[in-house]
Amino acid sequence: MANLLDLNSSVQNKITLSFLILLLVFSSCSKKKEAEITPKPILPVQPQNMYSATDATIAFNSFNTAYYSPTDKLYYSTTEKKGLGSIWTQAIYWDIVMNVYERTKDQNHYKLITDMYEGGAKRYDNYNWDNSVEWFIYDDMMWWVMSLTRAYEITKNQVYLDKAKSGFTKVWNGSYDPVKGGMFWDFKHSGKNACINFPTVIAAMRLYNITKDEAYLTKAKEIYTWSRENLFDISKGRVADHKVGNNNPGFEDYTYNQGSLIGAAVLLYKNTNNQSYLDDAKIAANYTKNTMSDATGILPAEGDWNEQGVLKAIFAQYLADLAKAYPAGDYAKWAIYNANTAWGNRDFGRGIMHRNYKIACPTGVVQSYESSSAVALMQLFIPTN
Repeated sequence: MANLLDLNSSVQNKITLSFLILLLVFSSCSKKKEAEITPKPILPVQPQNMYSATDATIAFNSFNTAYYSPTDKLYYSTTEKKGLGSIWTQAIYWDIVMNVYERTKDQNHYKLITDMYEGGAKRYDNYNWDNSVEWFIYDDMMWWVMSLTRAYEITKNQVYLDKAKSGFTKVWNGSYDPVKGGMFWDFKHSGKNACINFPTVIAAMRLYNITKDEAYLTKAKEIYTWSRENLFDISKGRVADHKVGNNNPGFEDYTYNQGSLIGAAVLLYKNTNNQSYLDDAKIAANYTKNTMSDATGILPAEGDWNEQGVLKAIFAQYLADLAKAYPAGDYAKWAIYNANTAWGNRDFGRGIMHRNYKIACPTGVVQSYESSSAVALMQLFIPTN
């Protein structure tokens, strides 16, 4: 009887052991299937996969293929190519074209500079600043004035400079508040926004550098002083979006406001050697990096309304100026990390990137606004190894 019990016990142990083995095998297969259907998290591209100058050109060419209209000589708003992008963002795209040319010296890119001027002239009444239908907000004009000055510096085409000067005069005469200071952003003078005040300083300083007319320098200093007092939290490096009447500044974090302050401050610093301007630029950049960006330093996605996707392209433009003026800040490394992350998450079929650098670029309809900023970063910041 004891031997029989021992036998039964042995059989039961073997059956139990076999069951456990089957259970483990089944569990392993289930996990394998689950792993196969569960998307892997998208991680930033590692340094050993750093993009190159060649990649930067590929990124720009891909952006052009997806969005540029050879007929209109301007950029579409989306990959559907059904309508052109907004008037002021075309000036930002023109800056990107100029950045590509300055990096590559490719004559095809030079031709794009002249082509886009022609496209804008045809679309916007030959830059007739008195046309209040085409030009209905002062900051729209000023973005073009800023870009026209750059185009003149590159091409020496006097027409570009003449348009820039007349545009600046038009905005100054209509936007400047001679009583309380600062620049109004719209024709109704409803508020004084960062997007007109700091760009006015940039445009004035570029015109000063070209013409050596002291009046531009005086205006730049005045508007910067007003803006610093009314649109900038100096203790944090945070730029306010707007100020309406006697109300407190409206603080909303946007990278283009941070960037335009940086650009204005760096230009004033380079022309005056006044350290306070450079200090302002540094704390504005640091606020963007340490507070507006995520824990790893990735810039915010920005895109709750369509044109917001282009904001980081503006920030990139002026962060590059700061990186040259203050190399010790290591801003280039930060910019490259952002660009590299976006490039690693590009749509590999179309080669375009997304405003949210941390995720894979969607495969459906994408806006040119969304794709522009990472392209801008890649042209302005090239890894050295």
